[in-house]
Amino acid sequence: MHCISLPSSHLPLYSPPKTSFKLACHVSPRMSLNDNNNTSSSSGNGFSLINNISKLLWGPSLPPGLLISTVRTAWTSTWQLMMSQLAPSDPSGGYTRPPSKFRLSRQNPTATSTKIHLYVGLPCPWAHRTLIVLALKGLEEAVPVSIAAPGLDGSWEFKDLPDKDKSWDRDILVPSRDKVNGCRNLKEVYRLRKGGYNGRATVPMLWDMDKKEVICNESYDIIEFFNSGINGLAQNPGLDLSPVELKGKIEEWNRVIYPNVNNGVYRCGFAQSQEAYDAAVNGLFSTLDRIDDHLGGSRYLCGDRLTLADICLFTTLIRFDLVYNVLFKCTKKKLLEFSNLHGYMLDIYQIPKVAATCNFPEIMDGYYQILFPLNPGSIRPVMPSGCEHEFLLRSHNRESVSSVGKSVQYVP
Repeated sequence: MHCISLPSSHLPLYSPPKTSFKLACHVSPRMSLNDNNNTSSSSGNGFSLINNISKLLWGPSLPPGLLISTVRTAWTSTWQLMMSQLAPSDPSGGYTRPPSKFRLSRQNPTATSTKIHLYVGLPCPWAHRTLIVLALKGLEEAVPVSIAAPGLDGSWEFKDLPDKDKSWDRDILVPSRDKVNGCRNLKEVYRLRKGGYNGRATVPMLWDMDKKEVICNESYDIIEFFNSGINGLAQNPGLDLSPVELKGKIEEWNRVIYPNVNNGVYRCGFAQSQEAYDAAVNGLFSTLDRIDDHLGGSRYLCGDRLTLADICLFTTLIRFDLVYNVLFKCTKKKLLEFSNLHGYMLDIYQIPKVAATCNFPEIMDGYYQILFPLNPGSIRPVMPSGCEHEFLLRSHNRESVSSVGKSVQYVP
């Protein structure tokens, strides 16, 4: 799967239209009912004007019931319109994920015989899995990466942060310029392909540098390709995250994890009816409970060996308490409350090179400050202490877990 910009997305990005944003924020100080000359921000002046008018009309009382009812109806209608663009739904109000447009065929040798470039966005869990596999396989030099950041208009944008702005306390990936095509945003990159492109600009995306063509924008195709398709370029070719003897188990876990966990958190957050939300949240937590039970006797999903199934689960788990528990209403339990899942997440986070792919401020900004229909105030909450880098380096004792070769004992 992949993350896309508007109108619908796997890490959907949405902000109010620029015209309405200006109306709400750019208010001349001379319009203020307070005759002072302070230099407060335009957004502050706009809020002050509305606040003063409210006091004149109603004093300390609440607005009249008719006004509240009218505003509620208008907001609900607007929210439903925005959500229909942000997250397409089925008749029951359940989120329906659009399919990937460009797939990588195993019979197509194009990607192995050309110079390739990877486009990603740090908030996106689907792009995150490609970064982890690329790092673990030692493909950083063979496959250069351009990192886009979500813009307020809903597009993936490129930015070249000056060194003075890279005030991170550890070695970590940050947004970058477009290192290959010099484009301002990902939409422009897609449009460079022969015949142009007017569809959704998604990450991750694998790009053919010679032909200026999109090779693939399906995350699972890309991580399979990184795992075994270009071993001749990898610094760690001996690592196999999808060995033949485990492919059956990996596929079985993917059939469980993708619909109920990876996509399950989005089905909770983007549900447009109570019925759809209830079904999604129940499926999510029943699946997490079962995985937690399985991990009580197995270090990783398929035994003692890290696989692609673990990578796909990890990128959702690392965002769970940080974002999904709050913003997507996955509130039944925090990941910290699971006896095995949390330690399992720490185990993978502490694998060399994995932590450097986890930029938590960028992840939080990409959800809380961009998903306007879910968080109209764009206020980013404080990071939970359990999600801080130092906390994630604590001992997990997963090495002592005895793998007993459990199989998946349920069907999604």
